[in-house]
Amino acid sequence: MTAVRGRALIVRSAELHSDSRAAQIMSMPALRPRRWTIDDVENLIDKREGMSPRYELVDGELLMTPAPSERHQRIVLGLALVLQRFVSRERIGEVRLGPSRLALVSGERFEPDLHVVPAVDDRLRPDLHPLLVCEVLSPGSSRHDRITKRRAFQRNAIPEYWIIDGDAEAFEIWHPNDERAALVDDRIVWQPSGSLAAVELDVKRFFADIASDSPLPDA
Repeated sequence: MTAVRGRALIVRSAELHSDSRAAQIMSMPALRPRRWTIDDVENLIDKREGMSPRYELVDGELLMTPAPSERHQRIVLGLALVLQRFVSRERIGEVRLGPSRLALVSGERFEPDLHVVPAVDDRLRPDLHPLLVCEVLSPGSSRHDRITKRRAFQRNAIPEYWIIDGDAEAFEIWHPNDERAALVDDRIVWQPSGSLAAVELDVKRFFADIASDSPLPDA
């Protein structure tokens, strides 16, 4: 069965052919198992042309997200510039942009918009939990970002998960034991484990820069 919510697809078990209009992807075996596996998803990614659609696997369900909008990309890039400068200066990690793979537990696979790989003794450790995971909401991904993936990140004790709502121009910040997100639309202060300082993000100025027709400023 394939469920369509907005522009995103959830595929549980389906018969997909090369002319599938819903997914616009290449041919696959005629019959899929009831639950998708890592091997199934890796096969799709190997055959993917370019960087989209984005494929993620959570609790045996395949999440498929189309290419991001221009505004979506500007938000991700703007945030990456701010964070990379900070983690580089503090020598605590490196920013990775989607669809860079994030594997948390066996049987699940993620390609978040942005995550921060930790560094230990000046060596990157992608095998460890990321310091931060960020997703920018899009029309078809809202439910999955706020519920499906958020629960998975909390279950895996990701220290912080940021959901960026471009329409509301606010950040929803989650920690592992939070029952509700902290909604921030003024200023974010982030000091991850291992850093001696914190980075501050002026949210209103950030979205003003994103909305501008000018090139993004150097963070």
